[in-house]
Amino acid sequence: MTTKRTGRPAAKSVSSLRPHILVMHGPNLNLLGSREPKHYGLATLDDINRALIERGEAVGAHVETFQHNHEGALIDRIQQAACDHVDFIVINPAAYTHTSVAMRDALAAVAIPFVEVHLSNIYARESFRHHSYFSDIAVGVVSGLGAHGYELALEYALRHLQNRTPLK
Repeated sequence: MTTKRTGRPAAKSVSSLRPHILVMHGPNLNLLGSREPKHYGLATLDDINRALIERGEAVGAHVETFQHNHEGALIDRIQQAACDHVDFIVINPAAYTHTSVAMRDALAAVAIPFVEVHLSNIYARESFRHHSYFSDIAVGVVSGLGAHGYELALEYALRHLQNRTPLK
């Protein structure tokens, strides 16, 4: 009888021990800077991504960013993350926070630790935004701190991975 490994792919080789962090942005976050600044602030998605990538480079980590408006593309990227040996995910599922069992299942399936991020305080908004399909399987949740929330989530990811991989 042949068995097929269904868990995470083989460990990284010694030469690729640089931490790999994937930052994912859900629907409409491409409009940051102009979309409802009262809730989401004035920082653009490019501003946020640039700051995260620069912070990663400063400590020897590879920070990759991905934004998509389509649920299937986000699910595909989560699944691909396991094949790409992503060590940690920082994700703002945006509106999919409250609707996507499929994205939750993908995150559970790949078993990559992740922090859920929200620019606005979802608990101070409409009642339908109070429920997240992700929070109970996330390592942590950052909500309501604007773009700074991404930076805090990245810092946590770097510290989380520090024990495993020496950073600069």
